[in-house]
Amino acid sequence: MIYTAIDNFYLTDEQLRNSPSRKDGIDEATETTLRIYGCDLIQESGILLKLPQAVMATGQVLFHRFYCKKSFARFDVKIVAASSLWLASKLEESPRRARQVIIVFHRMECRRENLPIEHLDLYSKKFSDLKAELSRTERHILKEMGFVCHVEHPHKFISNYLATLGTPPELRQEAWNLANDSLRTTLCVRFKSEVVACGVVYAAARRFQVPLPESPPWWKAFDAEKSGIDEVCRVLAHLYSLPKAQYGPVCKDGKPFTFSTKSADSQSQPISKEVPTSPPAGNNANVSNITVVAADLETEGGKEAKTKMALDKLKESRQSDDESKSMPTDGDAREEPRHKSKSDHRTESGGEKSKDRDKERERDRERERAKARDRDRGRDSDRERERDETERDRDKVKDRGHRSKDRTKDSGGHSEKSRHHSSRDRDYRGSSYSSRDKDRHRHHPYA
Repeated sequence: MIYTAIDNFYLTDEQLRNSPSRKDGIDEATETTLRIYGCDLIQESGILLKLPQAVMATGQVLFHRFYCKKSFARFDVKIVAASSLWLASKLEESPRRARQVIIVFHRMECRRENLPIEHLDLYSKKFSDLKAELSRTERHILKEMGFVCHVEHPHKFISNYLATLGTPPELRQEAWNLANDSLRTTLCVRFKSEVVACGVVYAAARRFQVPLPESPPWWKAFDAEKSGIDEVCRVLAHLYSLPKAQYGPVCKDGKPFTFSTKSADSQSQPISKEVPTSPPAGNNANVSNITVVAADLETEGGKEAKTKMALDKLKESRQSDDESKSMPTDGDAREEPRHKSKSDHRTESGGEKSKDRDKERERDRERERAKARDRDRGRDSDRERERDETERDRDKVKDRGHRSKDRTKDSGGHSEKSRHHSSRDRDYRGSSYSSRDKDRHRHHPYA
């Protein structure tokens, strides 16, 4: 068998049991659920980004390898899944921009948590923080991998194995689907791709009840062991028995990184516990005060102080209600003079308002009269301006007439002079022409 991959990242079962997540207090079931959840995010986002299956498979393998060296309590599963897909798109020569990856993961998170789909502003601080965290996590992945990110998938061996065994064509699609599902488990970091391909082929053949040659065991021809094939089938059967994976915030380093603001708020707000006492129905305000006090005391001290304070508040509220009920009827007698004084104040205020209205009316009339005067003055000034303009126009017309007369006189004298000069020029030209002709005839007799 010729190996073309750098197969240097395989772990034993003991190493997986003592993973960094287990050391941080995360149990095996939670770790398995988070691994499946992250691989689901990578698969779904790759479909939305229209990436080939090789990119999604590479991203899932990088995701499993990273969490074999780092804990889920240190790095949030959502941002690691996004960074793994972004890095895999570059490795498989199908790159996507960071903006596209962030928008797709933001939309998926809103739909998975039943939140209203909000527009993610590309110029907001949240988007810049998401982009910086995406590139930072990508550098962490490269650092943990030692920049050796070569991945060999079992998909390329499936077609060759099925063609060699002479199986029917419908077995190929089933084996391919099983290979895609195996990427959600830790099989890619436990066994070589050839062993996983043999286990997938065996599971697909058992499902379609297709016999495989056993007189010489067929798996030995493909450099695999029966124990490895059985473990692959067992892990796949356990995967299909699990419910749908859900996200659980286990990141301890600050607030878990999320792509939507509302999910972050819902995760950061603790669930308030109510006091187990039953207050009367009429004291809603007192009940709200009791719950606030109980929430404050729960963060500071124990539950005993909380219950004591709640009971004291209830006693005080009941005493105040009893005192209010047992008050004498002097209040009714006091209310009558109050009503009378209110009516007197109303009449006085009504008279003052009428006086103010009259004064405002007089002021408005004076303003209108002043405006009318200004209008009359403006009309007189407009008439005077029109008269001055007409007189100016008449003077301009007269000046133009005098100037035109002077120009006609000057043009008449010049015309006579020009006529005299033109006649002289004609005589001179005629004389010069005749003398020239005579000279020509003298010197050229042949003409």
